[in-house]
Formats: sequence, structure tokens, C-alpha cells
Amino acid sequence: MNQKKEGEKRKNQNRKGENRLIKDLFPELAAKLKNSSKMIREILYGLMLHEMDLEMRKEKGHLDNLFMLVVFGDLIGLPLLPPYYSMRLLPHIIPSLETWKRRMLREKDLTDFVAHDL
Repeated sequence: MNQKKEGEKRKNQNRKGENRLIKDLFPELAAKLKNSSKMIREILYGLMLHEMDLEMRKEKGHLDNLFMLVVFGDLIGLPLLPPYYSMRLLPHIIPSLETWKRRMLREKDLTDFVAHDL
């Protein structure tokens, strides 16, 4: 029984020594092996989900712009809702209000619409 335990201890020490040797001699390889699972996850994400994620973000942005236009259109000269409802929602929208106004009032060209679909 003791011989088995001693044999296992030696094997574990040898493995630790080999791991230390690999880390000392090939630190770049050890780092790459350590990060390989992350790399594989990123590759699979890129292959399967990246395009869908981009489309969903674009759709969310379009819906957000539409909501802001309907609710706060009077800020850019297009009143659609009575101001009462707009003022009730204003405290929730203040952080994104300036960027929305810039996006809506920015000059747009035909190539802006075509470039996203290429």
C-alpha cells in the first residue's frame, strides 16, 4: 500500500515538474493553451451568432429611434404626442437625449443607407 502511494507521489511530482518545465521553456505556448478555450468560444460565436447579434443591435437602434421620435418629436419640430406624456417619460430619457438629437438632425446621404447593406 505504501509503495503505491509513494509511486503516485512520484508520478505527481514528475507531472508537476514537467508542467513547470513546459511553462519555463515555452511560456508563449503555455499562455496560448491556457486561452485556447476562450479562442474556441470566440470563433464559434463569430461563425454562428455574430451576424445575428449585429442585426438585432441594428433593429434595437431603429426601434429606439422610432420611439424617441414619436415621444419627443416636438424637440426637433415634429409634434406627435401631447406634451403631458412626453414630460412624464422625460426623466428616463435624459441620458440619451443629446445623442438622439444629433443622430436625427445629422445630414444623411443615399450612400449612408446603402453602405450598411453591403
